[in-house]
Amino acid sequence: MLAIGCDHAGYELKQEIIKHLEEKGIEYKDFGCYSEEAVDYPVYGKLVGHAVADGECEKGILICGTGIGISMAANKIKGVRAALCSDCFSAEATRLHNDANILAMGGRVVGTGLALKIVDTFLNTEFSGAERHIARIRQIEED
Repeated sequence: MLAIGCDHAGYELKQEIIKHLEEKGIEYKDFGCYSEEAVDYPVYGKLVGHAVADGECEKGILICGTGIGISMAANKIKGVRAALCSDCFSAEATRLHNDANILAMGGRVVGTGLALKIVDTFLNTEFSGAERHIARIRQIEED
């Protein structure tokens, strides 16, 4: 299952991504927000982050205006590797090399067409499992 969440600036793009997921038969859990009324992005970054870190969901998608703040909030949670991506190359690389488990995007940065391609790339790319990448991930996780 995929966790998805956003703030008010990411709401419109989140709706497009949900439609895309439904068309592809991908199960998801929507952690909010549920309108364009102003909310605080850390709330939703942490909800999705905990869902992924706790194993309730395998991966996550987060959207705020830039993707920066919401990814920073999610990355405070142990076990979360949220990656801000605005292109398909970065989405592929972060899965291959970093085993990122949350994709973050900016609703005010990335258009719908590109965002859907980024989502597909992120979801369809497996972690390489290369020892050098595993060692680097361990270093990221160390305090």
